[in-house]
Amino acid sequence: MKVTFFGTTTLLFDDGVDQVLFDAHFTRPSLFTYIFGSAPTDGKLVDELLRLHRVDRLRAIFISHSHHDHVMDAPHVANRCSAAIYGSASALNVARGGGVPEDRLTAFGGGETFGVGGYRVTVIPSLHSKPTILNNDLGQTIDAPLVQPARLRNYKEGGSFDFLVENGGRKYLIRPSFNYIEGQLDGITADVLFLGVAGLAKADGQTEARFFAETVEKVRPKLVIPLHWDNFFSRLDRPIVGMPRLVEKTEVVFFKLARACEARGVDCLVQMPRTSVEV
Repeated sequence: MKVTFFGTTTLLFDDGVDQVLFDAHFTRPSLFTYIFGSAPTDGKLVDELLRLHRVDRLRAIFISHSHHDHVMDAPHVANRCSAAIYGSASALNVARGGGVPEDRLTAFGGGETFGVGGYRVTVIPSLHSKPTILNNDLGQTIDAPLVQPARLRNYKEGGSFDFLVENGGRKYLIRPSFNYIEGQLDGITADVLFLGVAGLAKADGQTEARFFAETVEKVRPKLVIPLHWDNFFSRLDRPIVGMPRLVEKTEVVFFKLARACEARGVDCLVQMPRTSVEV
């Protein structure tokens, strides 16, 4: 499986036949725009990335939750590639606002399994990371089509989900947020765990220990790849940087993650945005 990382939690899976995208955020407006303004998808940038990475067999886009840094560019990509969108009712209202045809929209609430080509994707209810001053809308929904350009704060969370991806006898678990539901991953294993780590640097020892116990220890992956460590307010056509230091110390995140994986005999790989790996 070739997996291309586009930053934040946007992952393109390619089994050589079909492609599936998990989340869709390429535009990455500035923090100033997030606080004070509105923005549309940067179609020129998105189309260039789709071309460079040969996104020409995309069948589906699965949305983990409907904050702008997960769903903003899904309508453009779906329309460009004639792909279906799977998501919460809120995520589908973003798609409707972008003119995605209704027959290519599928709602989920957690617990469903969908077949897309050679993929089986199981939707697992999850929890978003804890609220911050910039992100305090957890549980709020998008109740009408959201038309761009839209205020980025209008992209409400709408519920959070993980994805268990099965293909070719291998399993991949995508956990976008630094949080857990106790016991939710009991009995679920995967070869590769894509693990959201935004918030790990400031977590106390008990929170950190419980998080790794409910994710890495239960899933027992051979490899962990961190997600949501990069600054999603910095454009993808500029040098990649970690989150602003007032928010997160990325070097501490990587240290804590590497130490947790080391203690459990699990490999850890930091994948740079706009790169691909075979896993």
